[in-house]
Amino acid sequence: MQHIILASILLVVALLSVVSVIRQLKFKNLFALGFSAVSALAFGFFSIATIISVIKDSL
Repeated sequence: MQHIILASILLVVALLSVVSVIRQLKFKNLFALGFSAVSALAFGFFSIATIISVIKDSL
């Protein structure tokens, strides 16, 4: 149960990072765009990996 809550929080942060990537593309701020992209990839990877781990353990 705790892992699915963690995965949900990580997924929300990843989605907010994707929104930030889109905003930084509009402002043409490359430094912030880089950090937003890296955080979107990292949080997205860990949220999906956690969800897969929870599903695999439940089977």
